[in-house]
Amino acid sequence: MPTTLAKAGMAGRLIVDSSSVPWQPSPAPGVWRKRLWHVGPAETGRVTSLVRFDPGAGFPAHGHPDGEEIFVLTGVFSDADGDYPAGTYVLNPDGSRHAPRSAEGCTILVRLRQHPGDAWRRQAVLTDKVPWPASKDGRSAERPIAMNPGGRGRTSLIRIEPGGGVARPGHGLAEEIFVLSGELADEFGRISAGTWIRNPVGSAHALRSEHGCAFLLSTGLPVTDGSSATKQEKR
Repeated sequence: MPTTLAKAGMAGRLIVDSSSVPWQPSPAPGVWRKRLWHVGPAETGRVTSLVRFDPGAGFPAHGHPDGEEIFVLTGVFSDADGDYPAGTYVLNPDGSRHAPRSAEGCTILVRLRQHPGDAWRRQAVLTDKVPWPASKDGRSAERPIAMNPGGRGRTSLIRIEPGGGVARPGHGLAEEIFVLSGELADEFGRISAGTWIRNPVGSAHALRSEHGCAFLLSTGLPVTDGSSATKQEKR
């Protein structure tokens, strides 16, 4: 279902309905990608992508300058450190190496070169094992996954109950949202599952969901100029 947005939007917002973006081959056979946001050289820039591994497909061993962040959406993602089922969050820090693969096939959300510096540490979190904190108002709950070094940002899962909402006033940090299930809405439009959003520093909006939804939130992302998004709407 395509994402629809009201004509009046948020200045500097990037939004991509991933269902409208075709899968493109990666340099590895059997591995496909949808680039949602990219800045810099074609294969070495900062990028947020959906990546799909066909059964048995994989990449040869390679390094990750400026780090890599992964959230497994479907199937089981694997490397030499383990097997990661759907719902797993993985952070590979600056300078790490691995040879990712998937025996049964999987789809992952990936952020590359967005975690520079040696303060980051490797993390692998089975988010289904992390309890949801009780909602104070019955409208939403946040499941923390990882904190950025120095407390400048975080990665969390957020659940909005049917008819509920959560205010996101005055973002002091850039943020990315990926809608995992249900439908999210704010004052600028309705946002379907599979939609990726990047909100700029200083923006504000109030999120709500008529029937309930869940989304992945990351804040404290690098601020860059010259960014682009595939089939984006920029407001």
